[in-house]
Amino acid sequence: MKALTPKQQIALHKKIASQTAFLKVLKENNIPLPIAEYEFHPTRKWRFDYYWQQNKFALEVEGGVWTGGRHTRGTGFIKDMEKYNSATIMGFRIIRTVPNELTSDTTIRMIKQLINI
Repeated sequence: MKALTPKQQIALHKKIASQTAFLKVLKENNIPLPIAEYEFHPTRKWRFDYYWQQNKFALEVEGGVWTGGRHTRGTGFIKDMEKYNSATIMGFRIIRTVPNELTSDTTIRMIKQLINI
């Protein structure tokens, strides 16, 4: 396994901190905990960031929005469209957010609506 660069290490630490804060907010709001990094497609290695299996609902966190990350560059954007369109055809419901909105009242309210709390 290849060692992470310092930049990758920082990104990983931020992601872990963000996940921990998100799970804490879900617990505080009595929202069932999702499956993280759920592989949903039978032949592709596509994953949802968070998935509530009982509701067939996924939450995707789109990073790099303001820094020209993968999700906002041409190829990455098109690949995300393919992933989301395939997921929709398969019957999944998806909402998208950005990292700094993950624990916001708006995101929590949308999750509650989609899992009928």
